[in-house]
Amino acid sequence: MQPSLFISHGSPMLALQPGASGPALTRLAAELQRPEAIVVVSAHWESEALQVMSNAQPQTWHDFGGFPAELYQVQYPAPGNPQLAEDIVQRLGAAGLAAQTDERRPFDHGSWVPLSLLYPDADIPVVQVSLPSRQGPALQLRVGEALAGLRERNLLLIGSGSITHNLGELDWRSTGDEAAPWALEFRDWMVDKLQRDDLQALLDYRRQAPHARRNHPSDEHLLPLFFARGAGGTFAIEHQGFTLGALGMDIYRFD
Repeated sequence: MQPSLFISHGSPMLALQPGASGPALTRLAAELQRPEAIVVVSAHWESEALQVMSNAQPQTWHDFGGFPAELYQVQYPAPGNPQLAEDIVQRLGAAGLAAQTDERRPFDHGSWVPLSLLYPDADIPVVQVSLPSRQGPALQLRVGEALAGLRERNLLLIGSGSITHNLGELDWRSTGDEAAPWALEFRDWMVDKLQRDDLQALLDYRRQAPHARRNHPSDEHLLPLFFARGAGGTFAIEHQGFTLGALGMDIYRFD
């Protein structure tokens, strides 16, 4: 059975400058059984209601600006899987979560950037599920629980976001892995609660966690963690680190 994963995808430049995350993802892919397909919830597909990508051949969307020209040449031509998309819609519906398919959705960088390091051949079908971010972490926990059975069919479920994400306080000149104290405290609080499986505290992180709003001015980059937790079981740390002073690059798995 596959685990579910939470991957902090960092800056889009991760595709060209993978740093410590690249070897960590390469190692992880080597440890896992090759999946039949991959299901991704990305911080960069926010929606009002649940939607599921049903595009048979999604395009690679460079949904950002101001980066070097070579980044816009990167392609991730993985196929989609319309049949799997319909299955996901049915599983969500059976759990009381109404969802619709989207035949035109491309891969956003929250999906293709980490996947380009995890499975660079782009030969495994990928289906994205949208993120109704206004509905908070409890919904993502339910979405993960509804799709957890896909792991038994050798499908890899990934939540792609960031354990910390305040772009306004990043140090773009930083070249090391030093972390701002307020970012480190938040990350360590999250890890402690994940290790204890304290779902009550996790779901209430915005009130209970130290520096919660400073690390996440908005929810969307942390919410995929709740999808991964809902889809999986026992928590383990695959990689930890920071870039740009306060951007957490942690990778977690739930077996």
